[in-house]
Amino acid sequence: MDSLISFVGYLLGFLKDPILLIQTVGYIGLITIVFAETGLLLGFFLPGDSLLIAAGLFAAKGDMNIVILLVTLTIAGIIGDAVGFYIGRKLGPLLYQKKDSFFFRRKHLLAAHDFYEKHGGKTIILARFIPIIRTFAPTVAGAAEMQYLRFAIFNIVGGFLWVWSMLLAGYFLGKTFGDKINDYIHYLIVGIIFVSFLPIIIKWLQTKKIEKKQA
Repeated sequence: MDSLISFVGYLLGFLKDPILLIQTVGYIGLITIVFAETGLLLGFFLPGDSLLIAAGLFAAKGDMNIVILLVTLTIAGIIGDAVGFYIGRKLGPLLYQKKDSFFFRRKHLLAAHDFYEKHGGKTIILARFIPIIRTFAPTVAGAAEMQYLRFAIFNIVGGFLWVWSMLLAGYFLGKTFGDKINDYIHYLIVGIIFVSFLPIIIKWLQTKKIEKKQA
């Protein structure tokens, strides 16, 4: 049991280090991770924004091709959301009754549902920039029986905005600061992760405040 816990801890640490992750998995791994995070419910813990920023930095140094990254990861993100929508359309009611497991948290699905109720179709675009929510939002849209053509438009627009903004931000940072960026890259990644989770942190604090008042 201890060895399993140690392995899981190592795996999570590995997944949270975008630099090491990209060096290990390359293009195919990046495509798989972006697809899994946007299309498979078990992908909610994968690094999204920080991974794309880091990939852009690698491209700036010449270790990867920015055009290949832009094209393949945009397609992976769009297809991923489409798969998530299909899962929601087919299994939506069952998912809301599913018990928590290591790879599934019902509270994340409910949080995405609340976000969808608040923002409607725009959720498919906005959720791209919010960790966890972006994994569950297309599934919620499918479960809510959103018209697929409408979903597809938001999906394509959101996919382009998310992937291109993150990749190009990393790319131009790398081009602007050159090798100097290496001294601060991990601080940059931590900052990106913090900013990405900020909406979730704010929502959690608001919920706690409401619960405290009700108590």
